[in-house]
Amino acid sequence: MRLPLHNLEGVVAFGYTGASPALMSACATRDIDLSFLTPSGRFLARVTGEVRGNVLLRHRQHQIYDNEKESLAIAKNMIAGKIYNERWVLERVLRDHEMRVDAPVIKIASTSLKQSITSAYSCVELDQLRGVEGSAAECYFGAFDHLILQNKDFFFFHGRTRRPPLDPVNALLSFAYVLLAKEAASALESVGLDPYVGFLHRGRPGRASLALDLMEELRPAIADRFVLTLINRREVNNDGFETKENNAVIMNDDMRKTVLHAWQTRKQETIAHPFLNEKISWGLVPYVQALLLARHLRGDLDEYPPFMWK
Repeated sequence: MRLPLHNLEGVVAFGYTGASPALMSACATRDIDLSFLTPSGRFLARVTGEVRGNVLLRHRQHQIYDNEKESLAIAKNMIAGKIYNERWVLERVLRDHEMRVDAPVIKIASTSLKQSITSAYSCVELDQLRGVEGSAAECYFGAFDHLILQNKDFFFFHGRTRRPPLDPVNALLSFAYVLLAKEAASALESVGLDPYVGFLHRGRPGRASLALDLMEELRPAIADRFVLTLINRREVNNDGFETKENNAVIMNDDMRKTVLHAWQTRKQETIAHPFLNEKISWGLVPYVQALLLARHLRGDLDEYPPFMWK
């Protein structure tokens, strides 16, 4: 088919289909995100255009990266936001489906996560904060299977597995995280920040560390809830997954199309932003958080306000 470029927000290519230099240039100059993934959904590369952004803002970003105390202050807010959102995912299921889930197990996990938020704010080193985040994630994912309400024989969750995902739920989560990371990186670039210079995730060649930082607080509210909705509304089924010789579970082409369409639809739904107190679409949340982070680095905000879903 033929599509006008101005109708496109992004292009995601699966498999090893190529793109001409002319197409890559056309997408880059129009800020159309062009990403390449393997058939299983593993990220390979993104095409970006000329590096843009405020050099003074990026200089300040590098200064904070070099100062662990300042990096820790931002990272603590991001991780506190993540744990808060993990807890709210559990609490929302209790509110809506208390009679259908193992309420005591979820309540115990929720209480533990509440304590983890306090622990995150009391950390004095980045490694200590990483330990709190890891313990909170283990607690949260320990209760995640109880949030799945449909087709439990097929959509079960016995723990987070990746590279490769070993069950359909992990395959969906990994795919959603790839999409979210791509959008977080694009949002950071759009406000003039370097997505490769993070504060919690330290610099590593080829890793968009700041995009990983930003998406931490967004994972539960955007990606995890999205996957749970797909399963619990029966928008995905058994036929959309394949198991490889190494036990990796991947989605087939039809399932990927279904998930991508649902992802775009979800991004158009609106939410009242907890800090701005204004209605925005879910798709704008990464951009708004990137903008708030840039404002903090410029000194317009005393601290970075994480996205805390309500």
